[in-house]
Amino acid sequence: MINLYILQIFSYACCITISALGLNLIYGYTGLFSLGHASFMGIGAYLSALLTKSFSHYGYLIYIGAIIFSIIFTFLISYLIAIPILKLKSDYLGIATLGFGIIVKVLLDNSDKVFSQMGGPRGMLGIPNFTNLPIVLFSLIMVILFMRNLIYSKLGRNLIAIREDENAAYAMGINVYKQRLLAFALGCSFAGFSGALYAHLYCFLHPSNFDFFRSIDLMLIIVLGGLGSMSGTIIASFLWVFILEGLRVILPQAILDWRLVIYPLLLILLMLLRPQGIFGNKEILWLKKEY
Repeated sequence: MINLYILQIFSYACCITISALGLNLIYGYTGLFSLGHASFMGIGAYLSALLTKSFSHYGYLIYIGAIIFSIIFTFLISYLIAIPILKLKSDYLGIATLGFGIIVKVLLDNSDKVFSQMGGPRGMLGIPNFTNLPIVLFSLIMVILFMRNLIYSKLGRNLIAIREDENAAYAMGINVYKQRLLAFALGCSFAGFSGALYAHLYCFLHPSNFDFFRSIDLMLIIVLGGLGSMSGTIIASFLWVFILEGLRVILPQAILDWRLVIYPLLLILLMLLRPQGIFGNKEILWLKKEY
């Protein structure tokens, strides 16, 4: 009884929220400035789509297996990438992750030279439509539960301590480098999970879906919601998706491109009035835990 277009946008918002939660773990809770998060989303999307296209006769069994494999593979790739780049700090780390994102985009643009099924710059077609609303909603709930338990665990408190004062955390016996490695890999695995769901929701992938601008979108979401706030990331993700799509529906076709001007103005206004984001570092309902 609900418009199928709205259901698809809601499902897409769930995918974006999962990826944004991963970036919030990396930047909001650990303080690692990353500008290549969408590239890990692309790795998960293309890998899962390639598996399901190659073994589509197994149905949902290969779909579940492809998602699990994409999460594990993204975790391992991001862990290996993080070993050298996490020795950098601040803007230098952001530039390094940006460079990795560009490398992934170029590889996806030329992927058809190795795997013709991946389509290269033409895009990847014929991906089975396995992702639906119950699956993506269940996935989001599981990610939120995992994230909440992680943040309030010993590892989560260590990550927040590292973000607040790296030297003090080191003095208290926290292995700063290893904790950062784990946080970065976990956050990127969320992006791989999100990409796998996204690939089987729209059944079409293009390298431009996972470029630098998508990484900026994710960064803006967690900044708007509030760094270090799961509640803020969830609310901001859904607002971001529905505002953009709402402007697409509301604005006349002649001035449709002006929505790309309207929402940056809204961002500027919000940053002037509430620079800490919608929620700051606060949580709501059961996401909040009292000590």
